[in-house]
Amino acid sequence: MKKRMLGKSGIQVNPVGLGCMGFSHAYGHAMDEQEAISILRQSQDVGYDFFDTAEVYKEKLADGTLSWNEEVVGKALAPVRQQVVIATKMGIRIEPDQSLSTDARPEVIRKSLEGSLKRLGTDYVDLYYQHRIDPAVEPEVVADTMAKLIREGKIRAWGISEANEEYLRRANAVCPVAAIQNRYSMMARWHENLFPVCEELGVSFVAFSPLANGFLTGKYTKTGQFTDKKDYRSKMPQFTAEGEEKGKQLLQLLQELGEQKKASVGQLSLAWMLCKKTYIIPIPGSRKISRLKENFSALQVFLSPGEIEQLDRALDRMELPVFGGSKIASK
Repeated sequence: MKKRMLGKSGIQVNPVGLGCMGFSHAYGHAMDEQEAISILRQSQDVGYDFFDTAEVYKEKLADGTLSWNEEVVGKALAPVRQQVVIATKMGIRIEPDQSLSTDARPEVIRKSLEGSLKRLGTDYVDLYYQHRIDPAVEPEVVADTMAKLIREGKIRAWGISEANEEYLRRANAVCPVAAIQNRYSMMARWHENLFPVCEELGVSFVAFSPLANGFLTGKYTKTGQFTDKKDYRSKMPQFTAEGEEKGKQLLQLLQELGEQKKASVGQLSLAWMLCKKTYIIPIPGSRKISRLKENFSALQVFLSPGEIEQLDRALDRMELPVFGGSKIASK
């Protein structure tokens, strides 16, 4: 298995990473900590070596304490810290109305990093993301802060989540950006215009929600199944009756191709982007080790350039409702 580079940082990872958010944030109540740690350790045995978390991924438990995703990830990976790559993020808060507010001032970046290092139980972060663009802080200011943190040895590389071209170019001119992390799947292709920029600058594209929050596993086809109020998929357009009806044609197409390739719908969804560009690194998440094994095995599915082109043409003809992200509060 050939590893993929995170930009020009020198950091190499296996081509499928693990999005850890769902263990304690947004996909229902937080998992039992020991169970989550067990699954994370098993995932490393499967082959995962790139783990993605964020300071904002947390849940208040019934006893009033906070379940921090970073703490769980840190405890799970402590025995293999030198063998894995940990990414975390800073720069957003979740407001009471579930909108996001941004803050990427240099002093906030430093304070957030110190908190993340403590929760992760490590003295450095491999890849440190600005979680969302802050319109009140120039990209050059953020990049300069990240450059200083790299020189200080507190982070090895940095990235931008939900980047656009202008911001990426301006930031990269001050301190090379190793990766952008943007939403990307067969149902969410609006960031493909960044591919030429990534190629020009040598920036990796880390794809979050590569399975459209689980829709592209083909396992969620019953409207109203997300009854847990903490599972925000219940409000996503792809899981409404209309969204599921419109998504049927895509799932059927993938099921038919899967019969030929001896692959699952989810594996084909990942193989489609893995085979499209060598700098794309999807980070699907799951709480089930069986699903984690299935996702990682997408590396064994090959799609030719012609097959990818055929799929893209079919996708161009489809109207596929999909969640596009939480609202950013205006400043």
